[in-house]
Amino acid sequence: MCRTASSPKLNITMKRFTAQVALLFGLATLLGVFFASRMYVSYAYGGYDASWKTALAYNMPDWYAWALVAPIILWLGRRFPLDGRHWVRRLFIHVPAAVVISLLKIALVYGVTRLFDWLPDRGAGPGTLHSNLITYVIIGAVGQGFSYYQAQRDAQLRTSRLESSLAEARLDSLKLQLQPHFLFNTLHAISSLMHKDVDAADQMIARLSELLRGAIENVGVQEVALKEELEFLNGYLEIERTRFHDRLSIEQDIDPEALDARVPNLMLQPLVENAIRHGIEPKTGPGTIKIRCALHNGALVVNITDDGPGLDGGIREGVGLTNTRSRLEHLYGDAYRLEVVNGVSGGVDLTLEIPYRRHSEDTAT
Repeated sequence: MCRTASSPKLNITMKRFTAQVALLFGLATLLGVFFASRMYVSYAYGGYDASWKTALAYNMPDWYAWALVAPIILWLGRRFPLDGRHWVRRLFIHVPAAVVISLLKIALVYGVTRLFDWLPDRGAGPGTLHSNLITYVIIGAVGQGFSYYQAQRDAQLRTSRLESSLAEARLDSLKLQLQPHFLFNTLHAISSLMHKDVDAADQMIARLSELLRGAIENVGVQEVALKEELEFLNGYLEIERTRFHDRLSIEQDIDPEALDARVPNLMLQPLVENAIRHGIEPKTGPGTIKIRCALHNGALVVNITDDGPGLDGGIREGVGLTNTRSRLEHLYGDAYRLEVVNGVSGGVDLTLEIPYRRHSEDTAT
């Protein structure tokens, strides 16, 4: 017999929905009892005949009806919030919705009380409609306030995750530079140059020092200008050129207008390193890495291509790309694109597209 396991996400969603329904009807019960007690005390001290049964029969259907229609009000508040430039237009949605839902709620209460012969003399005049419209506004305002609170809390969580992601990215960048094979090859190149060109070896040491310093600079900075990111990348490429000698050529086509674009700190280096590792190292002859950055339709588009052997089975998803995707998702949500495909003329074509935002000291975080 084949058994299908239920999805953990579905189970979590159902539990959350059940908890929300229980909370909603629990709150309706508390409000119903509260207003029933107020009605009972008011009638008793006013010299009228008072009974708990009458007070509860009058108030409980009213609040349980609100519990049934409240999810619609809350959904409308989330879908059409009264903020931003479109609040006037959205009033034309909420006003008729308030009237319709208020009338629906009146019909629910009237139907239940008639069905069970509760309070047959209960009316539903203009005063009731007015009271329901006010209650609609209160529920909508509470829902809107909770949505704002939740949005602020989510923003704080995203900021915390971004800081953690940036710390991991810095560590990953340092790992890429301090991997045994990388460090060995760099030191071997320096050792070889020491016997041929002391000045070149000294420059090589200086580049390595600058690269490592750049990897730990700007602690806590999540985004930098593309110009600064390219400077760090060029330091890395100088070391790789020394490693590969004439086997590695770099071509860059950078739109000057894109240099002030804000990009995730330490973003380009792992992408280029991925192209060198999988596209250049496997080749026996020379290879070329092309880097293009330009603005297009309000976005920064970065294209990195190599002329290596191409994707192996359509997959080239190393640690660098995986971490980059995670960072981009935290930074931009769904407003980014990262594609890695086989190039038309061979090799691999990587395209990254992120929203364009100008970099300035007061906006860097």
